[in-house]
Amino acid sequence: MLLERLKGNSFENVERTIDVHIRNIRAKLEANPAEPTHILTVFGVGYRFRPTDEP
Repeated sequence: MLLERLKGNSFENVERTIDVHIRNIRAKLEANPAEPTHILTVFGVGYRFRPTDEP
């Protein structure tokens, strides 16, 4: 959704910018950012939060 809103503007390499922000957020939230449990990658789509009722 973020990328769809930004496209059309004069942003280049927006995909990488989002990835860097997610990496920084994971570094602050996750016990092990290399194996995230809160912010998950959905390949071909983007990212999602793990619902609190999901193991």
